[in-house]
Amino acid sequence: MATGHKNLSDFGTDGLQDIGNARIAIVVSEWNREVTESMYSGALQTLLSVGVKKEQVERINVPGSYELSLGAQWMAAREDIDAVICLGCVIQGETRHFEFICQAVSRGLTDVSLKFNKPVVFGVLTTDTRQQALDRAGGKHGNKGDEAAATAAKMLMLKK
Repeated sequence: MATGHKNLSDFGTDGLQDIGNARIAIVVSEWNREVTESMYSGALQTLLSVGVKKEQVERINVPGSYELSLGAQWMAAREDIDAVICLGCVIQGETRHFEFICQAVSRGLTDVSLKFNKPVVFGVLTTDTRQQALDRAGGKHGNKGDEAAATAAKMLMLKK
């Protein structure tokens, strides 16, 4: 089935155990704010649904997706943080800038995760258009923020 006709966030929280003791950092890019705010709302709601209390979630904002890696590193370095969710949105423009940003962010977040041996979740949309981003941030294709939070929960369960 073509992805154009599928809810790409077709995931469930079934099987997720209560991770209520976990402390989660969410690093949110301010660039493309309409998209990232919707993703943040989805991620927060999913965390609450698996037992995390709102006061156990710490949010920091960074200017853009490129800065997610350093924001994630600052959060992952903290002993009291169990997982980091990074939310951003990079939309293709007329130049190759898109490619450089996407590659740097994906590599940077992987490096942080491995360096600190903690889940650092890549919740970054890399779309061709603003509409594609909105469709994946609470629109017809679901909310990738939800998926990022579920991924963090699953990784914390695996670590136990």
